Amino acid sequence: MEMESIIESLENMTILVTGATGFLAKIFVEKILRVQPNIKKLFLIVRASDTKMALHRFQSEVIDKELFRVIKEIYGKNLHTFISEKITVVAGDVSMENFGVTDFDLLNEMRRQVDVLINSAANTKFDERYDIALEINTFGSKHVYNFADQCFNMKLLLHVSTAYISGEKSGIILERPFKMGETLNGKNDLNIREEQNAAQERLGQLDAEKLDEEAISCAMKDFGIQRAKLHGWPNTYVFTKAMGEMLLLEGLRKDVSLVILRPTIITSTYKEPFPGWIEGIKTIDGYIVAFGKAKFHTFSLILSKYLTFYDDTNLSKLRSMANLSEMDTFYFDPKSLNWEDYFMNIHIPGLVKYAIKQ
Repeated sequence: MEMESIIESLENMTILVTGATGFLAKIFVEKILRVQPNIKKLFLIVRASDTKMALHRFQSEVIDKELFRVIKEIYGKNLHTFISEKITVVAGDVSMENFGVTDFDLLNEMRRQVDVLINSAANTKFDERYDIALEINTFGSKHVYNFADQCFNMKLLLHVSTAYISGEKSGIILERPFKMGETLNGKNDLNIREEQNAAQERLGQLDAEKLDEEAISCAMKDFGIQRAKLHGWPNTYVFTKAMGEMLLLEGLRKDVSLVILRPTIITSTYKEPFPGWIEGIKTIDGYIVAFGKAKFHTFSLILSKYLTFYDDTNLSKLRSMANLSEMDTFYFDPKSLNWEDYFMNIHIPGLVKYAIKQ
């Protein structure tokens, strides 16, 4: 069975994207604008104090990037008009209700028009301050579904999470949601509100000690790792993302479809809009860069008793239902890639060009 054409389904659709200046979000925005220019509107939430700053960030961190080279070639001098028609940049913050937007007319416009909400806002530092990680990764999810509940035509909420919320375990890791209060070690009951209270209590204690900001930041980072390990997670990032999933699954209204996307490793573009584009040093790239700069000459290898295998049955079902004529445009089967060729001839050259900038 083939689904309705993906490109056709995007026509006249309005999508709201949080974390719009992030790596994945800007790739998504570029792809949508390129393959379906008849999209109705993209509302992009950009973390900023006001609209002027949000527009500046959008221009410098999204449109001005090499990633948008193909779109610039397509539209030429008409690019500004096209972007203005299709994109509304909104100064906002997922750590606040209604993303901190106080313009009543703008809020109502989004509530009336948005069909799909993509939540890609996150703080991805493994050892972020616990209070900050909770605000964005955990309660940011709550603010996202609260806003989705207000939208008249909301059909789908896609939440970008991470595969590593499952922790380190042997065997096949299934595609299943977390239950509210579930922990990885099964030793302690997890209460998300109590975690928020614990963070605020610890912050109050540190303030009372009259520590400087750097000392408070270090202490709150340590506290996040401590709370994560108490419940079986290795770091603050994956712990707070797991709690964010729990809130979404419990709170989102039932007539809205929820998709939780859990990427493993994110690297450079394979084919579109051109091969090898990447931003920043990610995951395994740190080792590649250090080796390339002769920081070290050998890799130490610690043998593990197991590998991590992620079940992708749901993704496989989605692939099997896709319109065959669009598979070359919306390809997402890792088994179809020649990984050695990709790393040697696409990823590493792209890393050198765009991330190392040599």
